[in-house]
Amino acid sequence: MPKLSFQTLAFHEREDYLEVRLLNLFLTKISLSELGALKVKDAHTLDLSAQQEKKFPLLLSKYFCQLKNTLNGHQAIYIHQNSGIPLLGSGEFGIVYRNSSLIELKPFTSCNLNCIYCSVGEGRDSKKIDFVVEKDYLVNELQKLLDFVNEPVEVHIGVQGEPLLYADVVPLIADLQKNKKITFISMDTNFTLATPQLLDEFSKFSKLRLNISLDALDEKLAAELSGGAYNLKHILEMIKLAVKKGIRVLIAPVLVPGYNEEEMEKIVQFVKELDQKDKKNHPLIGIQNFLNYKTGRNPAKAWTWEKFNQFIQELEEKTKIKLRLNEKDFGIHPVKELPKPLVIDEIVKAVIKAPDRFPRSCLAVAKERTISVPECEFRMNKEIKVKITRDKHNIFAGKVV
Repeated sequence: MPKLSFQTLAFHEREDYLEVRLLNLFLTKISLSELGALKVKDAHTLDLSAQQEKKFPLLLSKYFCQLKNTLNGHQAIYIHQNSGIPLLGSGEFGIVYRNSSLIELKPFTSCNLNCIYCSVGEGRDSKKIDFVVEKDYLVNELQKLLDFVNEPVEVHIGVQGEPLLYADVVPLIADLQKNKKITFISMDTNFTLATPQLLDEFSKFSKLRLNISLDALDEKLAAELSGGAYNLKHILEMIKLAVKKGIRVLIAPVLVPGYNEEEMEKIVQFVKELDQKDKKNHPLIGIQNFLNYKTGRNPAKAWTWEKFNQFIQELEEKTKIKLRLNEKDFGIHPVKELPKPLVIDEIVKAVIKAPDRFPRSCLAVAKERTISVPECEFRMNKEIKVKITRDKHNIFAGKVV
C-alpha cells in the first residue's frame, strides 16, 4: 500500500473526516466520504490505496481553501510554490525589499498577544485573514533576490504578529544561517513562547539576534500593555537565559505616552545588569516611539519626535547608556535598486488569487508581483483591470478600474 509522508502536515482520523494540521497552528478537514477509508500510520504518514494516492493532492488543494487558524478561528491562506502568489509586492507576507541591505522576511501573520499599541491591530481579537508561507518557497525566492543584490545583507524576520508561532521558524533560521550571502539575521519577538529547548536551538546560530519586546517591569502594567495574560517572570527568565547562552539580544520597548514612561529607566537598568560574558555582545536596548496608525490600536496620542528625542537624550545622560539606535549602528545602507515592473497610475490586467487581510479586499497578481486591491470582491482567478496607486519599497497597491 502506498505511503504519503509530510513534514509540515499532521493527521488525525476522526469519525467521518481526516483532520489535517499545517505547521501545527492551521487546520482543515477532508471528508472521508470523498477520500475513503484510510490508515494514519503515524502523525505525519498516511497509508493510502493507489487511487487515494492520486486523489489526495487534489483534495488537499480543495480543502486548503477552508484552512483555519486554530488560535483565533480565522480563515488562513497558505502561500506555497504552486499557489501562483508572488512573494514580492505585499507588506504583509513574503519578502519586503526597500533597496537596502536589510531584507525583511514575513513568513506568517498572527499573534498570541493583543497589545494595546499594535501598529497593525494584530492579535487574538483581530478579525483579519491570516497568511502562512511555505518555508522552502520563501527561502528559494529570497535566494533569487540575494543573487540580484550580489552583496552581503542582513535578513530581518519581522512579521505582523509573533514569529515563534511559525512552526518552521528554526528550520528557516537554519537555512538563513547556512547562506554565505547573509551576514546577520534579526528577529522580532514578544518572547512569550520562548523555552530553554528553543534557546538551545537558537544558540547554534551565530548570525542571530533576537529583538525582544519588553514594555514594562511592573507586572500589572505589562499585562495591560499586552492586552491580557502576560507571564512577565517567565519572559525575564528567558531573556537572562538567552544572554547566558550567548545569544545576541536587543531589548526593544515601545514608549506609550501616559502608560510606561516611568518604566523606561527600569528597563535600561535591567539591560545594564544582564550578565554577558562576551562584553562586546552585551545586550542592546533601543526604545521605540509609539506612533499613531490608521490600521493600528491607538490608546494614546503619539509624542512628537522632538519630545521623544528630548526624553531619550535625558535618559541617556542619566543612565550613561546609548539608547538612540539608527541604521548606521547596524550597518544598514542602500544597495542595488530592484526594477519596478509596476508604477503609479499604470493600468494593468491582474488576476485575483486570494482575499487580502481586510474585508472586501483582494490580492491580485500582475507582472510577477502581488498587488493589494481594496474594495474588490474575491472571485478566484478572475481577471480585473487595476490602476496602481502605490509602488513604494516594492510594495504595490491598486484600485479596480
